[in-house]
Amino acid sequence: MYLLTVKDGLVTRYIGPYLTPQKASDDLERVLSSCSGRARWQIHALEGPMSASFAERLHNREKVVTAAAS
Repeated sequence: MYLLTVKDGLVTRYIGPYLTPQKASDDLERVLSSCSGRARWQIHALEGPMSASFAERLHNREKVVTAAAS
């Protein structure tokens, strides 16, 4: 999933999610038509949440690395 971020002065707008970066890019002209000429934009890939088992393995790995460094 992808998210379109538009910063226009002090306002930040988050538009999406989109299935592909191409779909976000296709929608960009419509979104920018309501912004000033100085607006900046980016397309970001969204990451899914970590699974509990992956988070646990990562935590255990950090403990092993910390113990080895001591």
